[in-house]
Amino acid sequence: MGKRTAIVAGNWKMNGALGASRDLVVELAAGVGTGGGAEMLLCPPFVYLDAASRWLESTPIALGAQNLASEVDPGAYTGEVSGTMLRDVGCVYVVVGHSERRTLYGESDEQVVAKFRAAQTVGLVPILCVGETLAEREGGRTETVVSRQVNAVLETLGASVLAAAVVAYEPVWAIGTGRTATPDQAQEVHALIRALIAAQDATIAGGLRILYGGSVKAGNAEELFARDDIDGGLVGGASLDVSEFLTIFHAASGQEPAP
Repeated sequence: MGKRTAIVAGNWKMNGALGASRDLVVELAAGVGTGGGAEMLLCPPFVYLDAASRWLESTPIALGAQNLASEVDPGAYTGEVSGTMLRDVGCVYVVVGHSERRTLYGESDEQVVAKFRAAQTVGLVPILCVGETLAEREGGRTETVVSRQVNAVLETLGASVLAAAVVAYEPVWAIGTGRTATPDQAQEVHALIRALIAAQDATIAGGLRILYGGSVKAGNAEELFARDDIDGGLVGGASLDVSEFLTIFHAASGQEPAP
C-alpha cells in the first residue's frame, strides 16, 4: 500500500440501539491502540452520530456519516440531513453513492456527484462508492460500469477534487452475500480506478486511498490488503462484531491485536 495510510471504515447501516452502540464504540476504542499504520472510521446511523462523537473523544477513531443531502443551504427538505449538520456533530467523512443508495433508493450518478460536491463544500471528506451488480459482472460490464461511475465525478468536478476524497470499490454482488471478490479480482478493479484518475493527474491518483467493500472479513482481510492498490476496507456486517472488526483493522495497520 506504499505510503498511503489505510482506512478501515465500519458502515453500521440501519443497525444498532443506543446502549449496544455505546458498548461497541467503547470496546473498539479499547482495542484500537494508537492506530499505527491505519485509520479506523465508524459510520453509525444519523440518530447516533452526536452520541458517538462524544464517545469517540480522546480516541484515534474518526466519525463519518452514511449519507447526506445534496443541498448545501438550509431549507424545506423534510427528512434530509445537511453536510453542515454532520460536521457540527463531529463527522469528518461521509459515504456517498453506496450501492444500497443507488439500487434501493434510485440515486443516479448525477445525484451522487451533487452529494460529493456538497460534502466537500462544507469540509467533509466524501467516500465515493462505485461498483457493479452481479448481472453487470457476468455480462462483462464491470469496467464500463465502474468507469462510468468514476468518470461522473472526474468529468463534472475534475480530478483535483479527489485530493480530498476517498474511493471505495464495492462489488454489489459481494455485499452481505458472503461472496467476496478474490484479491485478484479486487486488485484488478482498484488498479483500473487508479489508472482512470492517473490519466488526468498521476500525483492525485498515487495518493488516493481506494478501499475494498464487499464482505470483508477477518479471514480475508490480510490477503486483500496486501494488494498494491487496496488501501483498506469499507466494512459492513463485520464492523458490528468487535473481535472481527479489530482483526480486520489490525490486518490493515500491520499491528498485532492487543492481548
